[in-house]
Amino acid sequence: MEEEVVVNRKAVLKHHLPPDRVPKESDMELVATDTVRLRVPSGSTAVLVKNLYLSCDPYMRSRMTKHDEPSYIPDFVPGTVPTLNPVYVDLFSILCEYVFISAASGAVGQLVGQFAKLMGCYVVGSAGSDEKGIDIYFENVGGAMLDAVLANMRLNGRIAVCGMISQYNLGKHEGVHNLLALIAKCICMQGFLVSNYYKCYREFEEKVVQYIKEGKIVYIEDIAEGLENAPSALVGLFAGRNVGKQLIVVARE
Repeated sequence: MEEEVVVNRKAVLKHHLPPDRVPKESDMELVATDTVRLRVPSGSTAVLVKNLYLSCDPYMRSRMTKHDEPSYIPDFVPGTVPTLNPVYVDLFSILCEYVFISAASGAVGQLVGQFAKLMGCYVVGSAGSDEKGIDIYFENVGGAMLDAVLANMRLNGRIAVCGMISQYNLGKHEGVHNLLALIAKCICMQGFLVSNYYKCYREFEEKVVQYIKEGKIVYIEDIAEGLENAPSALVGLFAGRNVGKQLIVVARE
């Protein structure tokens, strides 16, 4: 039987971006590289993997710029492919408090809200509300949003800093003016990386799978069809085009 051979295609970064502009589709390109035989040689211990879905995430923007000082994650190399859950751990011990979530319709924000509701919290998303007084803020935006929230935090409030998407395409990051609230209101503000909590993954998986089976967690995905649409999907993250987790379908089966 003749082996099937296919061309391996990749969406790659063409060049590093300056830190002060939004990515463009023209910063990436679709290239055909080597061919792949769709059969593992007899006796080989190799595994042949077919990608069905790819993920687009805002953190990838930082990796598209070359940094003089090493970041917590390596920069992408031009010509290469730009490619746990940060939500669960920070909300695990929360009960019956007021939680405010910025970018609440995004991949992370939509889950933060649902986890907080399951834990008995009153939840407000950044789509708009007259609610004043925040016990817990899950930060995804930064800049003016963070400033506004600091002014409305309650005494002994907590801020978990997951991301600051409003700052990712700025050469000079915006300042925050209401930092005195951290002192006056005894606010605890802490950043975190998903890699800090790999040890909690099994617990997360067990609980969340059960929530999904019971219909307590509903996850929205924004799916772009075809690898050729990967650059557009990534750029769309910074224009607010996606609702939910941004994915690219490479193949359906």
